[in-house]
Amino acid sequence: MRERLLLVPAILTVLSGISANWMQFRGPDGAGTSGESGLPGSWSSTKNIVWRTKLPGPGTSSPIVVGNRVYLTCYSGYGLEPGKGDMDKLMRHLVCVDRGKGAILWTKDFKPVLPESQYGPGGNESQHGYSSSTPASDGKHLYVFFGKSGVYCLDLDGKEIWHKSVGDSTHGWGSSNSPVLYKDLVIVNACIESGCLVALDKNTGAEVWRAKGIGSSWNTPVLVDLPDGGAELVVNESSAVIGFDPASGKELWRVTGFNGYVCPSVVAHNGVVYVVRGGALAIKAGGRGDVTKSHVLWRGKGSSLVSSPVYHDGLLYWPTGSALCLDAATGKEVYNSRLSQGAGFYASPLLADGKIYCVSRSSGTFVLATGRTFKELAHNKFEDDDSRTNASPIVNDGCLLLRTDRYLVCIGKK
Repeated sequence: MRERLLLVPAILTVLSGISANWMQFRGPDGAGTSGESGLPGSWSSTKNIVWRTKLPGPGTSSPIVVGNRVYLTCYSGYGLEPGKGDMDKLMRHLVCVDRGKGAILWTKDFKPVLPESQYGPGGNESQHGYSSSTPASDGKHLYVFFGKSGVYCLDLDGKEIWHKSVGDSTHGWGSSNSPVLYKDLVIVNACIESGCLVALDKNTGAEVWRAKGIGSSWNTPVLVDLPDGGAELVVNESSAVIGFDPASGKELWRVTGFNGYVCPSVVAHNGVVYVVRGGALAIKAGGRGDVTKSHVLWRGKGSSLVSSPVYHDGLLYWPTGSALCLDAATGKEVYNSRLSQGAGFYASPLLADGKIYCVSRSSGTFVLATGRTFKELAHNKFEDDDSRTNASPIVNDGCLLLRTDRYLVCIGKK
């Protein structure tokens, strides 16, 4: 197993509930799963709502939880309507929310490096906006990525420790990838900004390594634990799925034969990497060189435009407009079933308490049962909030935390 966080006494109080913390995109191991139980399966604007907090602006990033605080990013001033507004007024925000009461404790503003990608009609930037990267934390600091505006390290009260650029390019589809922490490194997929994976010293911001040649990759790398105790960093890239040494940035292996942009992150279980893009495949981790012929365990049907899959008890699940389930051992389709209402998905599914939570962009949240038989348990909508919902939900202390473009909502049983 990769090195875990060693807590110093000064932060033990903040992290007294560390098992419940959710400190990066898709939670522990980037897998989108939680062992918590007793979670709500149904809700509305009034049912099972613990609190709801109005946000200073929209965003696609997921919240994270560190101790008794929730952190998430937003933007304001520009990009609220395609083709309208003054880019000079664009501002990004890091918001700190009291986990118990939902009150905003503080907001830190970030003036972007301009020009940013244009928020125009029909472009994907207008589909997810200017705050799409989920923060990461080691329990002592926060690491926030704002594309060409760079990576920020802050303490838990929002004080800036360091700031580092990882590239200055933009793309009409914007920037979205979230930081990953490994030992003393913060690793960013700066595909849009510089065509690289970049690792920074998490204490100083100094660049430690840079891996070039990452193209059209709008996804967050995943750390994969190996049976021998080692770890690999795996990224879904336009032409290949690539495994790197996270300590040095050295490429270890790749599976080739792809083309086109790719958004979903991989997931891993017991040393097997599961990939969903224009088709699905399973790769045995730990190879060296081009392992296209030697380490691909299966290839199957089923694709995803944006949502990453989730693994549970030998099955892979993800939504695409319908609900898909594959057998993780063979890649064979278990089901491909219609949901009760048509929907599009940017958020990745969350698996917890025997349920799969699939948050759609504008049609609410579909709650599915785990297992080999498709069963839609509930379809939940906020009647008074029809705003865009692209962020993946998270679990903390018996509740779901879900953000829309307007609100951060804590959903729990009363």
